[in-house]
Amino acid sequence: MRRLAALAGLVLVGACSTAPAPSGGPSKGPSKVEVLATIPHDPTAFTQGLELRDGVLYEGTGLEGESSVRRVDPDTGTVQQRVDLPGPLFGEGITLVGDRVWQITWQDGIAIERDRTTLAEVKRVTYDGEGWGLCLDGGRLVMSDGTAELTFRDPTTFAETGTVGVTRDGQPLPMLNELECVDGVVWANVWQTDEIVRIDPGSGKVTAGVDAGSLRPADVPRANVLNGIAAVPGTDEFLVTGKNWPSVFRVRFVE
Repeated sequence: MRRLAALAGLVLVGACSTAPAPSGGPSKGPSKVEVLATIPHDPTAFTQGLELRDGVLYEGTGLEGESSVRRVDPDTGTVQQRVDLPGPLFGEGITLVGDRVWQITWQDGIAIERDRTTLAEVKRVTYDGEGWGLCLDGGRLVMSDGTAELTFRDPTTFAETGTVGVTRDGQPLPMLNELECVDGVVWANVWQTDEIVRIDPGSGKVTAGVDAGSLRPADVPRANVLNGIAAVPGTDEFLVTGKNWPSVFRVRFVE
């Protein structure tokens, strides 16, 4: 990654509070985070989605009247470009598809396709239900809606092409939020928890549960939940943050 090597010299500072470890999760696979670096983050950003591509961190933010999509310097956290959504819209997850950015909305039933360079709106499409997280898995989009189900969509038309129910130990796992697709699996924040789960999109089974509670800054209210996962291309590392958090953490998920 261009310039991301510089992050290795940064050190995590400040006290963190630790949430209880997730219960009932799989016994195999990564279960905790190893912090490699900390990067400044706009604390006014109600983060809904992150994606890192070609040295640019793309970020979608939410709240009615405050929603935006941004291009951010991943080394410094500086917002290089920002486009706001019209007031009534509540922004949610984002993902990149070629030279386009898809941005979904919470209860508005609107997905916006944007030019990746200018962030200008190209078109809008509608969908049923709520929109929470979004990522690109090969040739299909994967979308969450707060339930225990993931929806697959065509990356060009946004039309629904299928669904899969997500389970852990045979039980549905709801509240799936921000998503990141990488190496054939889906990573998902579980809303109102400090857990990130790894999902097999073929079977819907949770194959690992990572306790990221140690990342929470001590002065961040519990209401400002962990949300935002971006894989660092060419590595096994991720950028992770939360809603209105002052930092983005570069981490590795480890056993």
